[in-house]
Amino acid sequence: MDKNLVTVTAGVIEYQGKILIAQRRKDKSLGGLWEFPGGKIEAGETCPQTLKREIKEEFDIDIVVGDYIWEHTYEYPTFTLKMYVYGASWDGSGEIHICDHEQYRFVSLEEMKDFEFAGADIPVIEFLKQR
Repeated sequence: MDKNLVTVTAGVIEYQGKILIAQRRKDKSLGGLWEFPGGKIEAGETCPQTLKREIKEEFDIDIVVGDYIWEHTYEYPTFTLKMYVYGASWDGSGEIHICDHEQYRFVSLEEMKDFEFAGADIPVIEFLKQR
């Protein structure tokens, strides 16, 4: 695990019984694939702080971060991703404005099979299905 280690927080963000997923911009790494939104942890930040900041930056909405769900490490060919997953909720206030994704959807866990997810996000879906 000596290759580039990237540490992120991802959110299982619920609204009206569905979960927010987003499609990565096509001009970025893993472009076109879907993911649970979140981002890189900055120095001095906790995972919940990172998740709140990233969602505000990427979607222009405020969320309430809930409980820690799970963490795992995923090996991509050029880097290793350490992902901390937290539950969160959005109350529907404000309007979503995406700036770092192609599109977003609110979907059920069952509907996620219809989307092509980034490799690191697939184990999260499997973990959620087993809960």
